[in-house]
Amino acid sequence: MANIQVIRDQLLRNKKTVAVAESVTAGLLQFSLAGAEDAAQFFQGGITVYNLGQKYRHLRVEPIHAAQCDCVDEQVAIEMAKNVCRLFSSHWGIAVTGYATPVPESDHKLFAWYAIAHGDELMLSQQLHASSATPAAVQEWYADMALTAFANVLSYGH
Repeated sequence: MANIQVIRDQLLRNKKTVAVAESVTAGLLQFSLAGAEDAAQFFQGGITVYNLGQKYRHLRVEPIHAAQCDCVDEQVAIEMAKNVCRLFSSHWGIAVTGYATPVPESDHKLFAWYAIAHGDELMLSQQLHASSATPAAVQEWYADMALTAFANVLSYGH
């Protein structure tokens, strides 16, 4: 994955680190980053938090708001990205939360939010809308979109 090479090169060049908080992507960001050459020099790690209890416990997502949106909206993604920086003592944080299968809570639509934070500063957040596909394909697409966005932020935005 070309984006991983860009991420690796930019983080190593700038002596910065990244950590990830995932829900819908269920470890795909962690898998991708950990597979990079010299990953231990820039990848602090990640956490998969699949429900409200774990999002609150580990990433201090505001529980009342998160319960109202089934943990899938921009605010939740932003809180996850900022707080994973703190949790892993990382410069950068990436978070993804969403739906890979159509469920009543999502109005049977496939969408996710991702956010990229530099410490406490939000750098980018965006909603993604997936077409109907297998859950695994949707998860991979979300992960790829978030990593592509992060590579672009590193290359052009910060």
